Amino acid sequence: MRLKRTTSIDKDFKTLTEKLDLELKNIYGSSQEEFDEYNFINNVNTVVVAYSTNKPVGCGCFKEYESNKAELKRMFVEPAYRGKGVGTSILSALENWAKETGMSSMILETGTLQPDAIELYKNKGYKIIPNFGQYAGNDLSVCMEKILFEDK
Repeated sequence: MRLKRTTSIDKDFKTLTEKLDLELKNIYGSSQEEFDEYNFINNVNTVVVAYSTNKPVGCGCFKEYESNKAELKRMFVEPAYRGKGVGTSILSALENWAKETGMSSMILETGTLQPDAIELYKNKGYKIIPNFGQYAGNDLSVCMEKILFEDK
């Protein structure tokens, strides 16, 4: 597997996030529509795409949420490649990149109907936190955070 740092205009990233959007609509139905505006990624320069034999099989990105805090977005792995370490590799690459840019923590939102995602994040040191921002009060959202390094 090969990981590539890229931007949100990358065609492989766009293709993978379109697949993610379809999957989320299949899981959450019309409830997903309220999240669509928050899933639009534009002008993000911190995108990772994973490749297996030159085929794009996963992606993720982060953006600054607030000073020294990054928000993980658009994590997706093709179903045939799940459980093979692709998501873990993307997540680690994004965390390392966030640290390089001075981010001391990473937050994320995922859904209650995505237990595999929740388990992945828990296994990688993320803790459930109160729902933040637009996710506050939404029963379908689970928000999590990981301290990447102690901010002095």
